[in-house]
Amino acid sequence: MSCCLFEYCRVQELKVVREFLFQSQQNNNSSADKKGENELVWDDSNWGSWDNPEAKEVGSGETTGVEEDTAAVSAPWLQDCVVSLSPCSDLMVVAKGSKAVFLSARWQTDDGGREGMTLAVSWSGTLSINEGESVSNVICIPLASQKRSSTGRPDWTCIVVGFSSGYVRFYTESGVLLLAQLLNEDPVLRLKCRTYEIPRHPGVTEQHEELSILYPAALVTIDGFSLFQSLRACRNQVARAAAAGSEVVQPPPLAYKKWGLQDMDAIVDHSSVGIMTLCVFDQMRNASILGGFHASVKGSLPAMSQYITVGGGPYTGFYYAIEGSSQPLLSHVALAVASKLTSALFTAASGWLGWKKQNEEEPTQKQKPKVEPATPLAVRFGLPDSRRHGESICLSPCNTLAGVTDDFGRVMLLDVGRGIAIRMWKGYRDAQLGWVQVSEGRGESSPSAPLPRRHAQFLVIYAPRRGILEVWGTQQGPRVGAFTVGKHCRLLYAGYRLMGVNSVTSQGWQLHTQQVCLFDPATGALRTVTVPFHLALSDKKSERAKDLHLLKRLTTLLKSRELEPDYLESEAQRVLLDIKHPAIKKQALESLLANKNAPVSCLTNITRLLLASLRGKDPEAVDEALLQLCSSQLKLLQLYTDIQQLHSTVEASTDAHTKPTEDAGVEEELARVSLILQRYTELTSGSRPSVSFAQDSPDASLPVRGFLSQMECEGEEIRVVPGPDADWTQLGSFLFWGCLIGESPLQKVCDTLQETGISPQHLLSLLLSVWLHREKEVLKKPKAVRHLHTLLTALSSMKGAVESSWDMQCVSPWWQQVRSACVQSHSAAAALLAAIVAHRAAKDNITSLAETKFQSEWEAVSLELEQWAVCVRQLEDVLALQTLLCVAPLKGTPGGATPHCSVKALLEGGRGGIADSVAKWVFRQDLAPERLKDMLQRRGEAQRTEQPSQPVLREKSQEDADFNRAAELLVSVCQRFPDSLSPDLLFAHCCWEYVVQWNKYPEEGRYLCCAVEHLKRVSSPHIQLGISSMMWNTFLVKRFSAAAFLMEKVGKAPKDRLCRRDVGMGDGATTSFLGSCVALLQILMEADSGIEEVTPPELCVEEVWGGAEGPASIVELALEQRGIHYPLVQHHCLLATLLHTAMTFNLRVKPLSLFDSKGKSAFFRELVSIQLMPSGDMDPGLVSLRQEFLLTVLTGWVKTQSEAGMAPASTRLDLDSGDETWPSLCLDLGTLLQVNPDILRRHLVCELYNHGLDPRAEQVMLEVEDKDVLGSQLLVLTGQRLSYSLLHTQTQTKPAMELLARLPPTLCTWLKAMDPSELGCLSVPLSQTSRLVSRLIEILPENHGQYSLALHLLEAVEVLQGED
Repeated sequence: MSCCLFEYCRVQELKVVREFLFQSQQNNNSSADKKGENELVWDDSNWGSWDNPEAKEVGSGETTGVEEDTAAVSAPWLQDCVVSLSPCSDLMVVAKGSKAVFLSARWQTDDGGREGMTLAVSWSGTLSINEGESVSNVICIPLASQKRSSTGRPDWTCIVVGFSSGYVRFYTESGVLLLAQLLNEDPVLRLKCRTYEIPRHPGVTEQHEELSILYPAALVTIDGFSLFQSLRACRNQVARAAAAGSEVVQPPPLAYKKWGLQDMDAIVDHSSVGIMTLCVFDQMRNASILGGFHASVKGSLPAMSQYITVGGGPYTGFYYAIEGSSQPLLSHVALAVASKLTSALFTAASGWLGWKKQNEEEPTQKQKPKVEPATPLAVRFGLPDSRRHGESICLSPCNTLAGVTDDFGRVMLLDVGRGIAIRMWKGYRDAQLGWVQVSEGRGESSPSAPLPRRHAQFLVIYAPRRGILEVWGTQQGPRVGAFTVGKHCRLLYAGYRLMGVNSVTSQGWQLHTQQVCLFDPATGALRTVTVPFHLALSDKKSERAKDLHLLKRLTTLLKSRELEPDYLESEAQRVLLDIKHPAIKKQALESLLANKNAPVSCLTNITRLLLASLRGKDPEAVDEALLQLCSSQLKLLQLYTDIQQLHSTVEASTDAHTKPTEDAGVEEELARVSLILQRYTELTSGSRPSVSFAQDSPDASLPVRGFLSQMECEGEEIRVVPGPDADWTQLGSFLFWGCLIGESPLQKVCDTLQETGISPQHLLSLLLSVWLHREKEVLKKPKAVRHLHTLLTALSSMKGAVESSWDMQCVSPWWQQVRSACVQSHSAAAALLAAIVAHRAAKDNITSLAETKFQSEWEAVSLELEQWAVCVRQLEDVLALQTLLCVAPLKGTPGGATPHCSVKALLEGGRGGIADSVAKWVFRQDLAPERLKDMLQRRGEAQRTEQPSQPVLREKSQEDADFNRAAELLVSVCQRFPDSLSPDLLFAHCCWEYVVQWNKYPEEGRYLCCAVEHLKRVSSPHIQLGISSMMWNTFLVKRFSAAAFLMEKVGKAPKDRLCRRDVGMGDGATTSFLGSCVALLQILMEADSGIEEVTPPELCVEEVWGGAEGPASIVELALEQRGIHYPLVQHHCLLATLLHTAMTFNLRVKPLSLFDSKGKSAFFRELVSIQLMPSGDMDPGLVSLRQEFLLTVLTGWVKTQSEAGMAPASTRLDLDSGDETWPSLCLDLGTLLQVNPDILRRHLVCELYNHGLDPRAEQVMLEVEDKDVLGSQLLVLTGQRLSYSLLHTQTQTKPAMELLARLPPTLCTWLKAMDPSELGCLSVPLSQTSRLVSRLIEILPENHGQYSLALHLLEAVEVLQGED
């Protein structure tokens, strides 16, 4: 563990801060300030130019003034600003000139979802009030909360700002001025704060809180307690005034002490050390030096406040102000004035005391506040150095040391108590200093170490010229850390914490403050330095530091990849023996044992040597935990070695202990399930390839560290630690796999494990884990079953496996553990084989126990074996089902990962779990409902003939062969589950699976179509009704209503974008969806009609699966659904048909406007509710709208037929319109919508003739009732055809011209008035037109007004035909 520098916060909006503070320069140079996006990155190649302006002028004489100003703004701008950071890191102030920006903490989430603290601009503005003044220094003081529930977070933060005019002003985080006071007329040089710290030792003087303000020749100190109370009162008064809208009352001035610092030529920085008391010897020494031999000494030791200043002449000065001898506080002066002077004098003085009433008028000319004189304070002593000038001083947290920087590039360490320099560093020009104080951790101190805990101090030096941050141990410690950082950073060290804390309120607080922060303006990052305590113990006498060094050396050694085992063993032994501290020695041993490259022999030798060295020492001086660790790990390493050696020896007679009768029983069971095992093996072995890593393979040897991490040694017993399945399987493979495949001495392995004291139950779990997880290898090795039987028998005979006191009438916990593992496993074949073997072993075990006990064993045998019979039957069923699920989906189908099932999963899935699994398989295979019905018909034929199903279809292709194999497997599964997979249940679950998948992918409209098709094949109307209702309420009605409202809003079939926005699918999918809604509602109405004629079905389940507990199946829920209100369903079906029609033919319609208010209010209600439906004659206006819509539908259908007839066969559209069914559907809709169907038929006849579909028109004409109106309409259409033939063709023939001249004038005029452009099909054969005129004469009566016109038309057509 070493010193580190980590980022804990990031400052945002630095570009905004810079632009605001340097706005005047940017306004002057706006034309030249055209930098890139990254405003915070500057060129530091000439970093010294700002320190030496003449160098830039000489080096670049051709640079214009605009470019120089631009470079100045782009240069390290933060160096020209005053920066202060709150010790709680929740507020930063950046100021320059008269402007300032406040940045407050915010929590922000990045793109990765991680939360982090940032500082963002919360206030910006101008702080200067008087003309010409600027900000010279800033400090942020967090004020502690006075609430009892506070845990150490600040209540608010006060910003104290010193100005060049001598004013000190106090602000809130939002820039509100609380208090302002003129303490001296010189510029404020430095503001520093001291807060309360709990004394670490009984003899340390308790320091009080204080704010100190340095002027060029004066030092002002303000008591922290009075300042805390005044600031709280001012903040509360400002808040009340803002709430009431009144003016703020000027607060009284602060009480302070003011010292005139003498005997120094120049002062630039200071530190207030606090109150100190001299010892008796120092008091006598000072008295004799100052007063001579006969000086008198006071009995009481005086308390003094110590101040240290840096500057010039002398370089460092030490001042001592004796407590009690200072000038009276300003508040005392005010009381004296108030009691002794006259009221007139008091009134005159009230202005500068701040107690002036609001109703008094302000004087016309604002007077400057009076400045109190300073009390002279002479320097006691100093460090004289005429050429050296100090630049800054930084006091350590415990007030014993101070770091001083000077203009010679030196950093000097002062002993504050003795007033001497004890260390000096050189080569740190413009250095910035800070301190880090670290307390010793609870676990780092030795048990005999006295309390309180030790503390260590480290000096942090930032050298901006070199761009390096260093951490040094004090007083004479080495450099413990160095970091390369930017050259323009700022080291921010507060040196104080929360104000307002005392010894009572700080009990139990965890103060969240940072000691040192490095601010990088290039990135905006705030980073803090963390130093571990042990770095202060780097002297030669520290055994702990030496031990940590040895541990680090061992860690480095273990990280080496290529390492000789002998070298590793020798080095590790030497390091472990050299380490003295027991905790570190234990850590080193654990690191060694956890190494993956160390061989087991090396680890054994090292652990044995360490154990021997511990036992050779005094027992009282040896750590018991370390001794126990060495002993236990050595025992485990020995076990690992023994097992490894046993697996490396091969014995030929591994199965000599197996009885022939036992083999016969197992072989008989295996022969019975061999066919399904063979099919399962073929399907699983031919699965698609996958990627796996060598270290994750079960065949990979178990490393020593893996073995040690999973085993624990407690005394003489070894216990297995449960872990992840992969680790558990790897451990089981290490112990038993060699035995299972016949390559290891089985009995010797069992004896070795039994001697270690491992629980037989844990060994059984490991054996079953490796057997069930390595199913593919097990199925490839036929003899593995026999070895499993031998291993189970051997484990059962161990002590503690099958209890000798086991009640024969109860279930054995040992065999119940085997059953539990088998029923939970997803490896169906391996679980079945294990159950068959365990069944046989349990039977033999029960028989042997019964022979030793003289009691009736019938019940016990029947109870235990009945459990096994049920378990084996369930596993056979699961294997058949899993074999079906392993059938690979065809190409182009949805596909997906192969689902796995187990007995436990099926039992917990409820009565519908099996059907649900098969339904998911049907979806993966994308089996059409017709094909699924064919498969189930084979099942019925097989049941009637009581013979195994055989493939009926000839295998014409590979697809047919795959289909036949899948059908055969499905039939076999259905035969095993005759009740759970009855056709109605299977179709219902398939329907539900498809609609669930459609809900996930609404664009796949065929999923919903397949769901409806599956639902049609359910024979029970009760199930149909329930499933339809659930589908409608759960998935369809919301999208259906959205589609209806959308079409009503836009007044036409919506486009793709609108459909996706409102309905959640494209326009094509919406059309398919509406068609499926029509089909579903029709099924719902048909099921409701037939529900009274059929009794509800009884749901049964197979006997072995009767214990299924879980959620109700879809069919059970369907049978619980209430009946529907038929007229309401019919009402919705009518709307669905209208919507589907409008979308199919892309029509303009507002579907809801075709219904009256009753009809509209009934839509989208619960289908079981009874609503007020429309009745009686409809409003003629609505009927007219409906008629117009239906006529438009017929027109669209005829256009579709005409286009389909003219298009080539390969490009004809296969509309979802159902082609020939649309006319009859429109007539049915007309009946429901109270539209005269004869009008629809006449319109259909005219449209068919209009598009040249004369044969279809003649068929429909037979059903028209009003022939007269139809004849008049067709007469016009015939005239349009003749008009086009005679007048509007581009190549008019001479016979046509002669015929036109012979026509009667009335007919000729009538033909010229016709407009052939209204015809849908212009080029119609004359034979069809002649037939149309003949039909006209037949249907028109002779007394009709246009009968003669029809005769003339017939004559003209015949003449044209004769000429052709």
